[in-house]
Amino acid sequence: MIRRARRFVSVFLTLAILGWVLTIALVWWSSRRDDAASASGPIADAIIVLGAAQYAGRPSPVLQARLDHAHTLFDRKLAPFVILTGGRGDGDTQSEAGAGRRYLVKHGVPDSVIMYEDEGRTTFTSMHNAAERVRAVNGRTVLLVSDPFHMLRLSLLARLHGLAPLASPTLTSPISANPLLEFEYAVRESLAVPADVAQFLLEKVRKTRD
Repeated sequence: MIRRARRFVSVFLTLAILGWVLTIALVWWSSRRDDAASASGPIADAIIVLGAAQYAGRPSPVLQARLDHAHTLFDRKLAPFVILTGGRGDGDTQSEAGAGRRYLVKHGVPDSVIMYEDEGRTTFTSMHNAAERVRAVNGRTVLLVSDPFHMLRLSLLARLHGLAPLASPTLTSPISANPLLEFEYAVRESLAVPADVAQFLLEKVRKTRD
């Protein structure tokens, strides 16, 4: 029995490590993919911009890079709407989505094409709420904008919420400019991806029981 238990633990740990390494590889591969690189004309029903820190209504450099990239995609007429995500952090008086909305309007994006959810404080919740906004305009295909390391998790969550995702990571973020920092975030994502998938499945089971 002891030998069997040890063998089981050994196999389990080996598979867990291989799965983790594979996930890191997928995070890296997804970060290099840009479905909008050579696109011309509409390819999505909406652009979804994942939130990041803001300071008293002023987007942080990371958030600004995402917003600028989304602005470029909108100007290329790749989608008719921009959906901003992100709620308020502890002690904040402004939401990430609200700061993003003001920034885009100030830089020429019509307010009438901007939708936002300002309740999400996690990637999971933000994507759930953004999916509802997409369905509200009878859309399904979305162009996801965030840092490169984020693309795998966003794409998986979008699919789990019934959307058809296209990825367009921003390459001008301070995170992308620092290889060590980018690798650190990629490792974090390799743990967050299975955690978010598990959370989605658990919520599905809970709803089924209710």
